[in-house]
Amino acid sequence: MAESVELPGRLAILPFRNKVLLPGAFIRIRCTSHSSVKLVEQELWQREEKGLIGILPVRDAADMTSMDSVLSQGVGSESGERGSKVQISTSDALKVDGKSHPEVIHWHKRGVAARALHLSRGVEKPSGRVTYIVVLEGLCRFNVEELSTRGPYCTAKISSLEMTKAEMEQVEQDPDFVTLSRQFKATAMELISVLEQKQKTGGRIKVLLETLPLHKLADIFVASFEMSLEEQLSMLDSVDPKVRLSKATELVDRHLQSIRVAEKITQKVEGQLSKSQKEFLLRQQMRAIKEELGDNDDDEDDLAALERKMQSAGMPSNIWKHAQRELRRLKKMQPQQPGYNSSRVYLELLADLPWQKASEEQELDLKAAKDRLDCDHYGLAKVKQRIIEYLAVRKLKPDARGPVLCFVGPPGVGKTSLASSIAAALGRKFVRISLGGVKDEADIRGHRRTYIGSMPGRLIDGLKRVGVCNPVMLLDEIDKTGSDVRGDPASALLEVLDPEQNKSFNDQYPTFFYVIFVATANRVQPIPPPLLDRMEVIELPGYTAEEKLRIAMQHLIPRVLDQHGLNSEYLQIPEAMVKLVIQRYTREAGVRNLERNLAALARAAAVRVAEQEQAVSVSKDVHKLASPLLDNRLAEGAEMEMEVLPMGVNNNEISTAFKISSCLVVDEAMLEKILGPPRFDDREAADRVATPGVSVGLVWTNFGGEVQFVEATAMIGSGELHLTGQLGDVIKESAKIALTWVRARAADLKLAPAEQKNVLQGRDIHIHFPAGAVPKDGPSAGVTLVTALVSLFSQKCVRADTAMTGEMTLRGLVLPVGGIKDKILAAHRHGIKRVILPERNLKDLVEVPASVLSNLEILLAKRMEDVLEQAFDGGSPWRQHSKL
Repeated sequence: MAESVELPGRLAILPFRNKVLLPGAFIRIRCTSHSSVKLVEQELWQREEKGLIGILPVRDAADMTSMDSVLSQGVGSESGERGSKVQISTSDALKVDGKSHPEVIHWHKRGVAARALHLSRGVEKPSGRVTYIVVLEGLCRFNVEELSTRGPYCTAKISSLEMTKAEMEQVEQDPDFVTLSRQFKATAMELISVLEQKQKTGGRIKVLLETLPLHKLADIFVASFEMSLEEQLSMLDSVDPKVRLSKATELVDRHLQSIRVAEKITQKVEGQLSKSQKEFLLRQQMRAIKEELGDNDDDEDDLAALERKMQSAGMPSNIWKHAQRELRRLKKMQPQQPGYNSSRVYLELLADLPWQKASEEQELDLKAAKDRLDCDHYGLAKVKQRIIEYLAVRKLKPDARGPVLCFVGPPGVGKTSLASSIAAALGRKFVRISLGGVKDEADIRGHRRTYIGSMPGRLIDGLKRVGVCNPVMLLDEIDKTGSDVRGDPASALLEVLDPEQNKSFNDQYPTFFYVIFVATANRVQPIPPPLLDRMEVIELPGYTAEEKLRIAMQHLIPRVLDQHGLNSEYLQIPEAMVKLVIQRYTREAGVRNLERNLAALARAAAVRVAEQEQAVSVSKDVHKLASPLLDNRLAEGAEMEMEVLPMGVNNNEISTAFKISSCLVVDEAMLEKILGPPRFDDREAADRVATPGVSVGLVWTNFGGEVQFVEATAMIGSGELHLTGQLGDVIKESAKIALTWVRARAADLKLAPAEQKNVLQGRDIHIHFPAGAVPKDGPSAGVTLVTALVSLFSQKCVRADTAMTGEMTLRGLVLPVGGIKDKILAAHRHGIKRVILPERNLKDLVEVPASVLSNLEILLAKRMEDVLEQAFDGGSPWRQHSKL
């Protein structure tokens, strides 16, 4: 806004061809010529807010003949004003707007000082020319005393034409000025009223009219109108406020009259309805007729029903305002318009979402929650304790922003059921969202509504399905999200799984809801570190054989029988048979395969029971059934007689007699008949380690710990190393390190004759990791590789009851590795009796169940020599010769 400023004695001049900038007005220009770029750079860019420049209008001499009379009109004799101009020859190639004009250029005598409100600098490609975009604000008028050239642009000696405060107060007391002010204000208010009716604008201008001095507001009003250059120059030369108000009133009145004429013309045109307008009018009349007839299947009735549904949804105030605005927009649209369906689907979703429907949280009873966890899950004491701690905090502070729990473990260990138990303890509904294979960011946060076919994210869709706004939401398989050109879902989850917001989240399609999030994953490695940092990881290891047995007897068998329409009177699976199933048919961390095998037994029993029930009928063979209720049996060949039952006898006993006769008890022969021959044998390790060059290692996979055999053999060759088994780069490097260590210690370990320094002389080594279809990688096979190579070169077998894990260095140090608990459980499942671990992994044995440790001998190794000492029968025979 224009304001009084103190002008310097000299200003840099920026010429405006056929344009005038008035005080209080704004203009945006783009400077591309050399002179204007230099002026902006030196006077505005480098001086920042302190920079001021002068704006002078210029015209060619050919255009001046029609202006002389106009500029002299209306210049009041009272103020001594006169239209003035100065002629400057451009024979010295003075440039205006970047062009050299050999003819005479007429510079206006009066201009306006301006300051920059916005500056932006750019570079054109490929020329590299610098350009500026400048937004200028006119401040006050000045008079040019002297015009000169400084470098590429002009400067002028100026004098301000602004009145002092005392002079302005004296003018405001003039009766003529008061009369002109009232006339201008009345005309301006009338114009503003017309604009408000037509364009719904004018409120800000009305505020300016009440606050700014009228002599300044006259320039602002006139600057917004379309008028000729002569009229603009006339306003610029009007220094006297009375002359300025008179001219501004005339221009405002003329603009007002032009608007009124345009309105009359528009009304006449609108009177002639086009074809589309006639159709719209007929549709409106048809709707009115249908309303009178009671026909409510019209689209507008659907919108009314949608509006009632939205009103009853209980949306928050900010969402309701947004929905109302969208509904008003929808009512103005025709069903044939492109955005009609997307807007309607959006509003229907808002109406369907459970804004106020919440699960009534019952008062937390920690003892009942603990009993529920013990009833639903066997073992997992550490995990249950963490869940109880979480629930205790929720009880003391219900609105606490708790952590995002992430259960990590192999498949089938109860991650999803634990999340369901948390929901049951809190009294909230439970919903599961599967993220496996999700590659689109919009699946998490929803599509933007500007897209065709936009939809909410999976989280909002889950809320719609569950029907409450505060469920416990499980984000299943969070480690299996992908990424492509459509975005990275893991990055979108950073906002959803923020511990500071673990009570609400935002969706681009609708808005936010209150949710408790729980996540599951099989392993943490694929999860991006920033996302992993937002969650509290709780690891669920695999189950021991004893734990699987208890789980099967207490949970799996009753559930399998119920799913197959059986009970214990139809099928009985003894505990000894369950042990055989665990030992011979399943070697997994979880219990899913165990449940599948039990289900196979139940299906076989279901077939037998169904066949027997079909065969049994009331006939002459009924006397063969032993039941006290059938004393009066039907005589052979006699007619059927009615039997009177005693009052104290349960009516179900008759069917019980049939059921008892068909009870099936599983034995070992039935296991082999239904499940096939045993898949696993405790003698597997002994059979495979019976020859030199084979050792037993322990590895960690997505499905828990596993036993990994390493086989090495030698053949005639040139000392090369061959590796097979779909190995990764890390495990290949471990094999090279192992071979290097063995070659360096070959003499000390008596692996080669004294005269033969190279243990690989004349032969190649081939190392293979069986199960070649499974990718393998990691450093924990280092000690296993060395043991296999030493066994090969020494032709001594490794102990079949011993397994090992650990990373090794070139100096023979055994370094700690991860996954110790899962690896020890895997060794226990495979019947291994002795496990060699790195000494620094001793602390990890605390997490291993005591029942497992009692059946294993744990051997700790600090150096590779300790591993070899324990891996062979009778210890290492070369240790006494070793110089290490």
